[in-house]
Parts: sequence; structure tokens; C-alpha cells
Amino acid sequence: MRAGLTLAQIQQLPAVIDLVTAGRALGLGRTKAYQLARAGRFPCRVIRIGKNYLVPTTGLLALLDARGGDTEEDTDG
Repeated sequence: MRAGLTLAQIQQLPAVIDLVTAGRALGLGRTKAYQLARAGRFPCRVIRIGKNYLVPTTGLLALLDARGGDTEEDTDG
């Protein structure tokens, strides 16, 4: 799995991102992100257009803000 995204990197993303990128930002792998999206349990809003799953970046940022900005940069545990 690729490394997660920092909050600064997430803030630079376009308005809507693919599910895999949103999953990376949350520390989720591709398979888990799709499992959660299909079950309607992805932790932020997901828009499905045909076979594509898209995530509004504002929702992702709001989720991370609500979590206190948890990112891989935080090492306090």
C-alpha cells in the first residue's frame, strides 16, 4: 500500500477525488475503501456515477478536522 497523505497534500487536491485517493488519505487500502463504499459505510460522503466512486474533498477535510487532523504526521499515538 502506498503511504497516506498529509493534511497539506489533501488541501491541495481538486474538489472531487477518486475513492482510492480518499482511502489513502484515511489510511485505507483500495480493497477496504471499495468494501466500505459498496456497503454505504465509507466515513464521508461518496458520490457514485456509474461504476465510479467519487469523494468531495470538502467532506474528507471536514472528517479529518473532526478527528483532530489525524494524519500520518501525528506521532503522539
